[in-house]
Formats: sequence, structure tokens, C-alpha cells
Amino acid sequence: MLQWKHDPVRLLTAISGISFADVLIFMQLGFSDALYKTNTQYPRAIKADIVLISAQAKNFGQLRTFSRRRLYQAQDVTGVATADAMYVGSVDWRNPETRKKASMMIIGQNPSQPAFDLPEINAKIADTRLPYHVLFDRSSRGDYQELIDTVEAGQPANTEIGVNTVTVSGLFSVGASFADDGALITSEQNFLRLFPRREPGAVSLGLLNVEPGYDIEQVREQLIARMPDDVLVLTRDGYVDFELNEIQSSSAIGFVFGLGTAMGFIVGVVIVYQVLSTDVNSHLAEYATFKAMGYRNSYLLGVVFEEALILSLLGFFPSLLIAIGAYQLTAAATALPITMPVSRTFLVFFLTLIMCNASGAIATRRLQAADPADIF
Repeated sequence: MLQWKHDPVRLLTAISGISFADVLIFMQLGFSDALYKTNTQYPRAIKADIVLISAQAKNFGQLRTFSRRRLYQAQDVTGVATADAMYVGSVDWRNPETRKKASMMIIGQNPSQPAFDLPEINAKIADTRLPYHVLFDRSSRGDYQELIDTVEAGQPANTEIGVNTVTVSGLFSVGASFADDGALITSEQNFLRLFPRREPGAVSLGLLNVEPGYDIEQVREQLIARMPDDVLVLTRDGYVDFELNEIQSSSAIGFVFGLGTAMGFIVGVVIVYQVLSTDVNSHLAEYATFKAMGYRNSYLLGVVFEEALILSLLGFFPSLLIAIGAYQLTAAATALPITMPVSRTFLVFFLTLIMCNASGAIATRRLQAADPADIF
């Protein structure tokens, strides 16, 4: 620590470099986690034991459709109590305050059978039986405070979707996603009114509930044996895993965030190496003197690694504070669920330790080769 105090400019440069790399890692991990959350926030909330999706489905926003006949076939399987359809699409809706268009996901469900384990939706879903009535996600990206205040006061609010006037009769809170600014939920009939070219028999998801006393996995296996290859039969947890696997294996955005995290780590290694290498070179004569006095390389290497540990501690905590502030700012600006879990704090701190120690290991190569006879 005394060596760093001797050159405060170099110390400040090192801390700034490590903090920059850590903030970059924090942000990439935060965006990646937000991607996973937003792509699975509705699948996680589905209130069904078994889910049917098209074999060509990619994610909740790109489900593709399959024939409603598959739901009728599912009802013939022993143990299946109910089989309801869900329709999912995307619409351009006009912000009633700014009059600007925004992309909104819209979900059509059976008002008599709750599709989501979300009390706010289930308490108001009956209102969507009225023509062109929808529920609005108050956590949508954009300025909707006037609309929210109106609906919370018990008054309906009107706006347009395409050429149709719709009435917002209720609110719920889930959140925006990378693909859409928010979401609307309505009845199956209203969904088809807003998509007149959509065939009623082409559904996005099938939501199946199993009768009490039946094993869900056994019923699923019977459905797999009965269903054609154009649909996948998944448990609710299996469907969430399907969504996550699609992001991790096929999504370019997930790859980009992972690459950004790796680049942040590499940037940190390079910065810390440059600082430690410069420090070793500037004190090479002193290190050589210690070697001439009989100190072993292990002791001198320990000094460098101690410097690396001090840098990792001094650089990490400022980056943590900056990242928390950046998360709050990003969440407010984008309505994305980006938060700082404790596990991520420990992960980045562990990466910081590896970063600094790897840099120290590289920087000590010159120290190990130092010969007192050559220097003096």
C-alpha cells in the first residue's frame, strides 16, 4: 500500500481502470438478466399444469400458431380437466397522451378461466368481455401517468389500436420487454376483433389443467403419445426452461451481452497489467536489491499480488455504487426489470479478484527474470 501512496496518480489511474471494467461487466450482466426476465415474465406467471406450443415456436413473442383441434384432442386424454386457448400478438397502439404509436404485446385469453397467476389481472379480466375493452400494463415504457390516474379513479380511458377505438378498463403490473413497450390483455373475442385476418382456430398456446389426483408428468406423456409432431407438450416449468434455452442458444442478444461481459473482463486485465507492469519496472532496482539480500522470488511475488489485491478492493466498491445508480437510471428510462442481486455483487467481485491476480501473474514475469548483477 505504501508503494501506491508514493504515486497517487498511478493509483487513481488503476482504480479508475478497474472501476470502468467492473461497471462494464455489471451493466452487461444486468442487461442479460433483464433479457431473461422479460422473456419469461409471462411464461412464469402462466396458471396451467401443461402448456402446448407449436413445434416451430421460438419464444413467447414468436410462438407461431397451431390448430385448436389439438386442444379438443387433449381433452380426450384421461386426467385433463380443462384445455383453453391463448392468443398472442403485437399491435401498434397510440399513446393517448403523446399521440405517438408504440409497439404493445397483446394477449387474448378466456375471461372465465384465469390464464395467469396475477391477482390484478384476474380481478379485472371479466371487464374484457365488453367489446374492445382491454387491461393495460401500468409498467409499460412511456408516459402514461394521465391514463393510469384516470383508470385508477374508476374512469375508463380510450385510445386507438389501428382503426379501432379501445377502452382501457383496468390495470396490472408486469413490465416492458426488449421487443415491446408494454402489454395489453383482453378476451379471445376482442383479440380476434383486433386481428380480423387471424383464424379463430389458429391459437398461440394451449393451457391445460390436470384433474386432482393425477400425476402431471404421466398425463404429459399420454399427451405426447396422442399429439402429432406439430406441437410440443411441456409442463409449466418445462416451458420456462424452453424459453431460457432459446435465449441462451439462439438469441443474438444473449450472445452479445455475454461477449460484452468477456470484453469487460479482458479490458480490466489489460489495464491492471499495464499499471502493475509499470510499477514493477519502476521499482525493479529495489526488487533486485531484495533478491541480492537473499529474499526469495516467492516473497517478491507476494508483494505484487498484494498490490493486485489492494487494487481489486479499491476498484470494486466505487464500481458497485456507480452500477447501482446506473441500474436505477436504466430501469426508470426503459421500464426494464434491471436490479442488483447480492449474487451478482459476489460474482463481479470474484471476477475482479481473478482479473487483478491474473494481471499480477503476468506482470511478475519480468520480476522473476530480474538479475541483481545486470541491474547494478
